[in-house]
Amino acid sequence: MRLLYAEDEMGLSMAVTEVLKMEGFEVTAVMDGLQADEILQKEHFDMVILDIMMPGMQGTEVAENMRRRADYTPVLLLTAKAETEDRIDGLNKGADDYLAKPFAMGELVARVNAMIRRNREYQKTILNVSNVTLNLESNELSAISGSLILSAREAKLLAMFLEKEVVSYSIDDIVTQVFQGDVGTDEITLYVAYLNNKLTQIHGKIRLIEEDGKIHLKKEESV
Repeated sequence: MRLLYAEDEMGLSMAVTEVLKMEGFEVTAVMDGLQADEILQKEHFDMVILDIMMPGMQGTEVAENMRRRADYTPVLLLTAKAETEDRIDGLNKGADDYLAKPFAMGELVARVNAMIRRNREYQKTILNVSNVTLNLESNELSAISGSLILSAREAKLLAMFLEKEVVSYSIDDIVTQVFQGDVGTDEITLYVAYLNNKLTQIHGKIRLIEEDGKIHLKKEESV
């Protein structure tokens, strides 16, 4: 599980990072909100932990930008502020939960595990890679420039790549295993072209690439 942790207090950052690594998480730690925002535009994480008060950009702004990009990765805010309105503001801007400083490491780990567990259950119908999200209940595909509705076959094809982003599939396997022979190989090629065109329309940073009879997912940071 990959976590992004943004905290400008060096001592706390090192301590939390060490604890989370001991729990088996892969942690990327940054020291300000601008770094966090830049990394989140390029990489996918299973969870994001943000201090509210940081140089460059506050944690609430980072969370708000994530939601604008249709990035629904769980966000935990860390705050030294006790006022109710600050917590409400963070939740309204896209955070999923908050934890007030000072906090016990055990409580932090418990919150992280609980949020990731809830998100796994949620992701049975919501798939996310890079800045692209696919809702399998509505077949809605969304990214930075909006959303659109896919056909059932387009959604089914894209979903298999979003579920396992490093996997490539042969076109023959897609025809037999995914569509049970209801479509031909030429139609798969056509659906790939349709999907890439729609991803371009909404500025999604992924593409389906067809090479040597196989299709794989490619992240395109320059899109």
